[in-house]
Amino acid sequence: MRQGWMRRPQEGVERTVEHAVSAGALASDGAGAIALPFLLDADSARRGRDWLLHRALLVADVLGLSVAFVLAQILFEPDVTTRDVVTPGMESLAFILSLPLWIAFAMLSGLYGRDHRRTDHSTVDDLVGVFAVVTIGSWIFSAFAWLTHVASPNPPRMVAFWLMAIVLVVSARAAARAAARRSPMYVQNAIIVGAGDVGQLIARKLQQHPEYGIRLVGFVDVQPKEPRDDLDNVVLLGGPDQLPELVARYGVDRVVIAYSNDSHEQLLGLIHRLKAISVHIDLVPRLFESFGPRVEMHMVEALPLIGLPPVRLRPFDRFVKRSIDLAVAALALAATAPLFAYVAWRIKRDSPGPVFFRQERLGLNMEPFTALKFRTMRVGVDNDVHREYIRSTMSSKAAARSDGLYKLDRADDVTPFGRWLRKTSLDELPQLVNVLRGEMSLVGPRPCIPYETEHFAPHHFERFLVQPGLTGLWQVTARARSSFGEALDMDVAYARSWSLGLDLRLLCKTPLAIRQQAVSNSTA
Repeated sequence: MRQGWMRRPQEGVERTVEHAVSAGALASDGAGAIALPFLLDADSARRGRDWLLHRALLVADVLGLSVAFVLAQILFEPDVTTRDVVTPGMESLAFILSLPLWIAFAMLSGLYGRDHRRTDHSTVDDLVGVFAVVTIGSWIFSAFAWLTHVASPNPPRMVAFWLMAIVLVVSARAAARAAARRSPMYVQNAIIVGAGDVGQLIARKLQQHPEYGIRLVGFVDVQPKEPRDDLDNVVLLGGPDQLPELVARYGVDRVVIAYSNDSHEQLLGLIHRLKAISVHIDLVPRLFESFGPRVEMHMVEALPLIGLPPVRLRPFDRFVKRSIDLAVAALALAATAPLFAYVAWRIKRDSPGPVFFRQERLGLNMEPFTALKFRTMRVGVDNDVHREYIRSTMSSKAAARSDGLYKLDRADDVTPFGRWLRKTSLDELPQLVNVLRGEMSLVGPRPCIPYETEHFAPHHFERFLVQPGLTGLWQVTARARSSFGEALDMDVAYARSWSLGLDLRLLCKTPLAIRQQAVSNSTA
């Protein structure tokens, strides 16, 4: 059991501040005290993630567009029979001069400011914006040349540029983000206001996701709860009234305001003071359990209201989702037929029993169906162990294993080849058959075992308003790093916020999530 709170931040934060002082980013009085940043221009005093990523992504966009333009020029030379007013050299010059317009359009589309605001933003989330910018920009460029008769239309070259620009810009952005994450400037120091259950839950989630690039400096609270056992290097820095000074001392970029014992007026005053020193503020709203990503903010005479849209899929939405499921599942089954045969042979060779594991699961509207998986365990394993594990991990306060994972250890029951199947997530490949049957979708909540509903809270049943899926929000964002109760909350969040765009983003992120799981399993 942990013995109370630590009172000093980890060494890395102190070194960061010392470096900032020596570099002139923060002022010191020579006696160890650091001047408050509202005495300085905070934006120019500290170059952080926003400054770094804005420039990295800008370079990536210019590079991607330029390479696409050059390749299109090389692959599709102008027709010698046409007489254009401009030469290829002049056309290249015109493209270079138009690059600021492309960048301005990308800025208006919000392609440069989301990384700083959203902790989980990735290149996949840029796909729609990049597609729109490149598509509209390509047509404007071509339409201008055609309307002014300075150049003859060259459809093959225009289409080639359009396709290559989308691919190259997205690839360059992914590379830029990967490079930026290796820089110390990418890391944001954060303080959480409120050391209760919610504040400590946020801290645990931040520590479990190092890819977010957020280093937790500590908490501020006058009446903190006892720290969780699964928090590393937790520090109580003081009370909320000390927060502006702490922001300066530790070079804090982000403040998360969770539930606190302070009054409404005190928290509002604290937020105003933080805004004055250009710190990013995240608020955990009351009733956050009922929110999903698709909540809408609207105003009634300057009074903000948060709208919770109803959970429903229109007939057209269901038709599109089902069409994608059928097409992708059929192609995937055809492409992986040799793999199916190999896995079936290895399972039969590895241990006696059937190739497929069949289990009753609950689908749309709690309709039971038989889910298929490749068998990874020995025949005759007792399910009571799993029942007890589900019960014990329903709460977000449930303790994880020593490696930070919420995973039932059944090493003695899993076959040697089954461990490899689980590591690569290939054990779930037969569920493509369930997708073809219409019992599952490619994207959706994890298919639920009937006895798991014994521990559901009322809002957890909302997950049955959509079909279960092969992959989903929980599988991509948390997987074994969340308790069973938190996984259910993510399933509900998916159901409340379903959109075709969300499905496509989750599908694109799934291969990376599987790769990260395989790497973590191999190092565990």
